[in-house]
Amino acid sequence: MKIVLQHVTKRFPNRNKKIKDDVVAVNDFNFEIPDGKLIGLLGPSGCGKSTCLNLICGLEKPSEGRIIFGDTDVTDLPPEHRGVGLVFQNYALYPHLTVRENIRFPLENLRGDKKLSKEVMEEKVQEAAKLVQIQELLDRRPSEMSGGQQQRVAIARALVKRPQVLLLDEPLSNLDARLRLQTREELKRIQLETGITTVFVTHDQEEAMSISDTIVVMKEGVLQQMGKPQDIYDEPVNLFVASFLGTPQINVFKGSIKNEKICIGDTPVLDAKGLSDREVTVAIRPEGFVLDENGPLECDFINREVMGRDTSFVASHPLFTGETLRAIIPSEENYEAKDGKVRFTLKPGKVCIFDAVTTERIKL
Repeated sequence: MKIVLQHVTKRFPNRNKKIKDDVVAVNDFNFEIPDGKLIGLLGPSGCGKSTCLNLICGLEKPSEGRIIFGDTDVTDLPPEHRGVGLVFQNYALYPHLTVRENIRFPLENLRGDKKLSKEVMEEKVQEAAKLVQIQELLDRRPSEMSGGQQQRVAIARALVKRPQVLLLDEPLSNLDARLRLQTREELKRIQLETGITTVFVTHDQEEAMSISDTIVVMKEGVLQQMGKPQDIYDEPVNLFVASFLGTPQINVFKGSIKNEKICIGDTPVLDAKGLSDREVTVAIRPEGFVLDENGPLECDFINREVMGRDTSFVASHPLFTGETLRAIIPSEENYEAKDGKVRFTLKPGKVCIFDAVTTERIKL
């Protein structure tokens, strides 16, 4: 099922009575989710991603704009008629019901021509349980299960009616690191097996990048960039997107363009052919540093953290905008800091420059 949002805006009354203007949670949102794809809605807390999800499922009605499922305008359609399945962050299971009864619950509420026999309901419950690999847990209650198992029950309950659209609102945030990794792999497998159009809301950029076909980056209710995860990582449109994606975070310096060179301070670090002199922000991915005793970028060495296959060099620089910068270097490279200094050359493909005022990307 293709989903299209056309100029969707959602306003809420401001609780601060001294401020007359409404709070704009989603601002003129335009994007299309292709049929059968998994889309990650990504952004910091309060950026409007959950509100966007609620608009798609019908729990909220847009102040402006239209929402289209396939060829049908569903803007004014109630949630129960939209054919969506919703999985919440806190599982929302009925504690007094067994797993079987929790999964079966949406089927028991079907009426009229859609009403199912007990035999058909049991068959559908078994199919959904098998899909999320909990068929041996059907007679347990939620209190007898781990967090990861409960999340699978919630997913099975959302899938049992075979919705046209599956909506996931931060479904992994209550799980520990190992379970998050395992469950996100399961989510991708389930989505590929079912072919259901899926919208996955998260503030965790690693989760979004690892399982999404496309990610939508939001800030303060505004769509910043939409595209394939690797494309957005490599080609961010502005400093916010560049800073939000990536672990460790991108390293940001105050810089300038002088004589067609990117400079940090008075030191040229890369060519910038065709660009006029101006103040810029220079952002370097952690993997964009190359250890070089004769490299142009000299930093103050702080320490070295061995992480197995990689080593993280922690350093500082007077024009670095944060506290410490991190350079990720293959562990097999041996380099000793001399006189408390470490020097780097830079990989051009891992360096972005942004206008110092607008923070918009400047193409090299």
